[in-house]
Amino acid sequence: MAEILGTPDFWPTLLLLAAITLAASLARGFSGFGAALIFVPLVSALVGPQVAVPLLLVTDGIMTAGMIPKAVKTADRRDVLTMALGALVGVPTGTWLLTSLDPVTLRWAIVVLAALMLAVLISGWRYRNRPTPPLTVLVGLVSGFFSGAAQIGGPPVVAYWLGGSGTATVVRANIIFFFAVTTTIAAVGYIWGGLITWRILVLAAIIAPIYGLGAWAGSCMFGLASEQTFRRICLGMIALATVVSMPVLDGWLRGG
Repeated sequence: MAEILGTPDFWPTLLLLAAITLAASLARGFSGFGAALIFVPLVSALVGPQVAVPLLLVTDGIMTAGMIPKAVKTADRRDVLTMALGALVGVPTGTWLLTSLDPVTLRWAIVVLAALMLAVLISGWRYRNRPTPPLTVLVGLVSGFFSGAAQIGGPPVVAYWLGGSGTATVVRANIIFFFAVTTTIAAVGYIWGGLITWRILVLAAIIAPIYGLGAWAGSCMFGLASEQTFRRICLGMIALATVVSMPVLDGWLRGG
């Protein structure tokens, strides 16, 4: 059993993984964002980024697959596919970094990236000008790069599309459709690079029910307090995860 997590402390590590998964999925359920920004830094500290990143891709891909058909029908498909052109370059480039960098260096990069994305979310910044095809492709490239390297590609897309003239329904559908595309591209790259293995699939099977339960519970909790309150809770969780997952604090996180 220990070889599944690559650590002799199987049960403590598994319990921590389950707790992180629940926290990340609760954030996803009650705010619509934040899962990757919580999951990837913390799980990278437990089992390494080359496990954490593909594990989130597989788990989230399984649990959100049912949302894709409706999103494809509702989305502005031309806009999404234009952005996907950039992702065709960005995702493989990020995947190459994930497979090539030293794990500790990559973890520091993920911490810095998570902090930058958190700053974007806290600022509430939105792109207010008229979208253009070249800029849409560029946003897709940047988001795809972040997704390929760490599955943290949401904030650039959200900031770009939420500032436009599209309705909330179309914007949400665009985001779901776009990330279905980037997930597919990344999955191909991860399989080609040997990142998606039997170990990842077993771990995904273990945590997927927790992820699904957390997302459902989070969506139910949404009505218990104001959206602003839950947003602040989410941002606080992301900030805490970013700090705790720094490699210099490994001894504290692992209890050693």
